[in-house]
Amino acid sequence: MSQSSASAKASEEYFSLGDILSTQEKLPCKVEMPIHRLGYLDLSSDDDTLRPGTKLELPFWLAGSLCSRRRHIVSVELPRAYRENYRQVFKADPNVVDLHKLGPYFYGFGSHLLSFNHPQASDVANSLVRTFQGRFRRIMDCAQNALNTDTSQLTEKLDESERRLFVAGQQGLHHFERWETRRTEQLQTSTMVLKHRKRKRALVSEAQ
Repeated sequence: MSQSSASAKASEEYFSLGDILSTQEKLPCKVEMPIHRLGYLDLSSDDDTLRPGTKLELPFWLAGSLCSRRRHIVSVELPRAYRENYRQVFKADPNVVDLHKLGPYFYGFGSHLLSFNHPQASDVANSLVRTFQGRFRRIMDCAQNALNTDTSQLTEKLDESERRLFVAGQQGLHHFERWETRRTEQLQTSTMVLKHRKRKRALVSEAQ
């Protein structure tokens, strides 16, 4: 990826509300060195300092700052939904899983987890791709067959990116039906022209 492409992608994600919300998701961490004056983060202790070995959950944006190539203040563990036992469920039949319950930004958060140097990162990446591929066809089938019906039950188990895909599928079908029935070819008077005509008629009436 070129530098300009990387910069454009980073800028797009920076202004993405979904990306911001996905970085708020929490993940299990373990403190690796004393952290002074942050003991209040551990509700089970009255100590003013977070001691090595303390386990707590931190939002991704904070864990990413504390666990990086430059510093290793905390170590990061995979959240439950991305561990081996869940990956096996996804592999068996991804369509039975309620992704929204596991995390409304399942794919986005999972992609962020790949930035950590975790030994199972490649397995998580492969699982995300296979899960999306396994659910894609059913999502699009549902979108194509539920154009004029209540879709709340169809989308309740989808993560937010899948819901956007579902809506895009419905919009595509709607546009195709309009094209097929030639409704997209019907010429209509623009709103600006209609307003101009009304003002012209009003001026003529006042002049009379």
